[in-house]
Amino acid sequence: MGPVSVTSRATSRASQLALPIGVVGVVLLLVVPLPAAFLDLLIAFNITAAIAVLLVSVYIKRPLDFAVFPSLILVLTLLRLSLNVSATRLVLRDGYAGKVIDSFGHFVVGGSLVIGLVIFLILVVIQFAVITNGAGRVAEVGARFTLDAMPGKQMAIDADLNSGLIDEDTARQRRADVAAEADFYGAMDGGSKFVKGDAVAAIVITLINLIGGFAIGMLQRGLSPAESLQTYSLLTIGDGLVSQIPALLLSVATGLIVTRSTTHGDMGSDAAAQIGDQPRALYIAGAAAIGIGLLPGIPKLPFIIVGAAVLLVAQRASAGAAKAAGVAEEIAVAEPAREDTPEGLMAEMRVDPLEIVLSPDLVDLVDSGVGGDLLDRVRALRRKLAMQLGLVMPPVRTRDSLDLPQAGYSIRISGVEVGSGQAPSGHVLAIGDSLDAVPGRVTTEPVFGLAGKWVPLEARQQAELYGASVVDRSSVLITHLAEVVQNHAARLLGREDVRALIESVRRTHPVVVEELTPALLTTGEVQRVLQGLLAEGISVRDLVRIFEALSQRAKAGADLDGLIEAARLALGPAICDTWARDGVLQVLTLDPMLEQQLVDAVRPGEAGGVIALPGGAVEQLVDATARALFAAEQNGQAPVLVCPAVVRAPLRRLLVAHVPRLPVLSYAEIDPTLRIETTGVVSSAPAIAA
Repeated sequence: MGPVSVTSRATSRASQLALPIGVVGVVLLLVVPLPAAFLDLLIAFNITAAIAVLLVSVYIKRPLDFAVFPSLILVLTLLRLSLNVSATRLVLRDGYAGKVIDSFGHFVVGGSLVIGLVIFLILVVIQFAVITNGAGRVAEVGARFTLDAMPGKQMAIDADLNSGLIDEDTARQRRADVAAEADFYGAMDGGSKFVKGDAVAAIVITLINLIGGFAIGMLQRGLSPAESLQTYSLLTIGDGLVSQIPALLLSVATGLIVTRSTTHGDMGSDAAAQIGDQPRALYIAGAAAIGIGLLPGIPKLPFIIVGAAVLLVAQRASAGAAKAAGVAEEIAVAEPAREDTPEGLMAEMRVDPLEIVLSPDLVDLVDSGVGGDLLDRVRALRRKLAMQLGLVMPPVRTRDSLDLPQAGYSIRISGVEVGSGQAPSGHVLAIGDSLDAVPGRVTTEPVFGLAGKWVPLEARQQAELYGASVVDRSSVLITHLAEVVQNHAARLLGREDVRALIESVRRTHPVVVEELTPALLTTGEVQRVLQGLLAEGISVRDLVRIFEALSQRAKAGADLDGLIEAARLALGPAICDTWARDGVLQVLTLDPMLEQQLVDAVRPGEAGGVIALPGGAVEQLVDATARALFAAEQNGQAPVLVCPAVVRAPLRRLLVAHVPRLPVLSYAEIDPTLRIETTGVVSSAPAIAA
């Protein structure tokens, strides 16, 4: 371990101990008498610390860069009051409180009690009536506005994160900054009260010292009224000035902090740049100063010197502005404005793949500052769907819209609404029957269509007593989002997503990828196969097995149905496991005669195989399938329909619009380790024969 690390550790340890020891020492000053020489040292430190705090306030770029300032106000105010007490003790006891106070009482005010009182009162008025009052008001308004703006700022951060403009670490830091900003302005609102109270205490302490010193001089030390007034009053005025100068500096620093807006530079740089941006105003000010100096009876030299200096600054600012305008014009000529370029227009035209639009009164769902956890749940949902479907859900953009009804939300894919619902604030969703006695608004659960009621939070226990399942608003919305993503997973799988999946497999199984693409299938063809699997709720997580099956099947042809069936065959055990319960797969089968007629009716088509049946036969088949499924569900069963592989894809396309919740499997996909339980037979042979 080198000497640098040892030194840095020692410095860090000293920094950690300095403030606690200092605070304890300040408290001890209130009760422990100090020698005059040590009081001089502490007074010098107090004035220097106030100057340092003022300069730091000038040079910081944003208020949060000096986040310790509210606490520092309290510590320095306590130090100043402790020094007042120590100085008062020495003045009243010894008639002497050190060289610093003595010099301020005699040299600074010329030994005149009247001058000292006037200067002291002026400092108090400046601090109390002007700076402290203004800073306190600005701090109060700043705290209120910062708290009101928190939800909007949080949503802006979440929108940037979901759109990919910032990463998770940056978003986390920006959220912390927003919370810290609110805490800072809240603390400054209280800290400004310390400064204001300090100004009042200075007046009271000075009056007490004047009266007490005058009485002690006459009654205890036998001085005449004039001698007592001259001796003790000058020391009191010196003590007051010594205290009020750092207090005034700290008040100015407080005003600078609370009125400081977030910029990219320190106050001096910003002031010079912003004033220099207005050379015309400087020209007028310089000319006005020279004009005043030319008036009869007005001393000419001061105004002419100042006016000439301002005109010189204006001339330099004007030259700099002209140069900057020339550079900007060259850039504008060399590169057209972004909004007029095709790239700029395309950026404006870009449609988010997935977004949640909230009415303004639902902003609290995404505001972590008030307990909103929707965005955390979205992140958890992305991981869950990745593990479940093998699909990386695109970033979800969250924004508010005045076009939505109160308490409404909308889920959109590529700008098109695919789901909507209600999530009123201060309510939870109770799902169940017999809720007539529970107060609330009747509704329908958006995912499963169950009867429910939005009940106030205070009626939650009452709803649970009636046997209802109670769900909070975030859970309702996230469940709806999960259902939407699962139902539209094929639409959400883009070409870039497929390329990323291929590259991830290439890193672990390069031979599998090299054999498949681009030698046998293009990225677009692989995408269509994966979309076909996702459209039927099949996970594409096992990409290695899928790619191996596609490599073998693609050598015989690249028809989409054949490729999808080859991938399904490779995933057969996993597909069956999705629908099996305790090792049992409940199935609906086709009547043998119907099955053979369907095999004979399969015809090739542009979008895959189709079943060429008369219209009435198709309707009869769909109705018979729906009846068989309904009968099984009434018995608490969740069957799948099994059929020959050649029929599976076209039969699925035929049934999906009418019986979307019925999975269709081929015989070849059935896992032989499962026990098969037949729950019904689909039979519509008479209609088909007709």
